[in-house]
Amino acid sequence: MVKLIAVFCLFLAGEIFAEEFNRYNNVTRYDHYFSKYTKRNFGPAFNWHRFKAQAIAESALKKNAKSQVGAIGLMQIMPATYEEITKRHRFIKGNSNSPKWNIAAGIAYNRSIWNLFKAERPFQDRLNFTYGAYNAGKGNIIKAQKKAKSAELDPNLWRSIELTLPKITGKNSEETLTYVKKIQTIKQVLK
Repeated sequence: MVKLIAVFCLFLAGEIFAEEFNRYNNVTRYDHYFSKYTKRNFGPAFNWHRFKAQAIAESALKKNAKSQVGAIGLMQIMPATYEEITKRHRFIKGNSNSPKWNIAAGIAYNRSIWNLFKAERPFQDRLNFTYGAYNAGKGNIIKAQKKAKSAELDPNLWRSIELTLPKITGKNSEETLTYVKKIQTIKQVLK
């Protein structure tokens, strides 16, 4: 009975959490950039709302957002990472404070992570690996995969990473796992 009540509370919290993000359907000023750079990096069939959901999770679509560790813009990119991205993607010509170029860089960076995790796995798991690596760093997700493999778990499933990431990043894993779930919740709300 206690377990059933806990599950119901989580469901209810998820519903309230989801409703909180419905207002972003009316925030369309950056949609063109999300659409354009998703097509450029992932192809026309890939749903650009996935990256808008990520930006909402990152910055609540605030173009001047700055994290405590120095990540900036809508996609919350660290300056050194932005510089690395612009060296590989010459079409990104502006500064990281520009919403256009911040979104372009964030989606290009997502593509490089997406390519890293190309082993066979469910589509949603591949997205989760991408989001997880964007948040926790590629190296930490790869270490979690190695830990999963040594624990005889499937290292290509996100569920295995959920179990092993805490052994790699400690309490910081909570942020990453919550981040990935938050993006999924936001994406379900976006139209």
